[in-house]
Amino acid sequence: MSSSLFELPTVETLSSSISLRQQDELKLVVIDHPTFRAAFSLQGGQLIAWQPLEQAPVIWLSDNSAFTQGKAIRGGVPICWPWFGPAGKPSHGFARTAEWALATYEESAQQVTLSMVLQQSAETLALWPHDFTLTMLATLSADSCELQLKIIGDFSSTAALHSYFHVAQSEKVSVSGLGETFIDKVKDNALCSQSEQQTYHGEVDRIFTDPAVESVIDDPILGRKLLIAHKGNSDVVTWNPGADLSTSMVDMCNDGYKTMVCVETARIHQPFITTKAEPAEISVRITPLTR
Repeated sequence: MSSSLFELPTVETLSSSISLRQQDELKLVVIDHPTFRAAFSLQGGQLIAWQPLEQAPVIWLSDNSAFTQGKAIRGGVPICWPWFGPAGKPSHGFARTAEWALATYEESAQQVTLSMVLQQSAETLALWPHDFTLTMLATLSADSCELQLKIIGDFSSTAALHSYFHVAQSEKVSVSGLGETFIDKVKDNALCSQSEQQTYHGEVDRIFTDPAVESVIDDPILGRKLLIAHKGNSDVVTWNPGADLSTSMVDMCNDGYKTMVCVETARIHQPFITTKAEPAEISVRITPLTR
């Protein structure tokens, strides 16, 4: 799916590398830089592709994901806010299905930076009675991708940058830097611990509550490690639907679970408490290292 995004016709050229395009019902910002490619959906303010040239894609996007207004995109880096999971309706909050505005963009020979903004509307106020401003600042190059979410307003909220990563084979990768203690969502929120690196065999849905500042996905088949630096988080979530759940999901191919893993920068068990004078930030920086 991600490669086809760069073949879409251009609706508007913004700079030599940045253009607006349309995929079904959704507006996309597509970046075709001399050193990397990337794409965002304005619905959700969501990164849906990033690939340094001459590397495998770093970000995973489902081939079955619908580009439909009001429906979440399966893959990329969805922004879960102002709640995570089933704490409210819709699940994972409304930010990932709301329409964001492209605020700024700038490119150089080395990188592209852009920002997108979401503010309260009649639709969001009906779901959550608070005024707010969200700003997503993205800095992308061939070396790294950084996403920074800034939250302004008077309220308590939880959040996650729900990152889906492309891997060669999910059962062959391992993840370190997660810490030992986690809440196992597959086992009715049981509090568990582990002393080794995490692997993905069957359904995995875990909230690690004392993670290191950096997680590492080791993909021996691709010969690549992904360094995932977290900031402003209290938790790291790991997820893979496994074979049975993947088969039941209409927006994922039956074998889609085999080429993705989620390692998510999250703020769940310690909610943000913000004021207009004291905003909050949560960010992730992704750096691929090839052998």
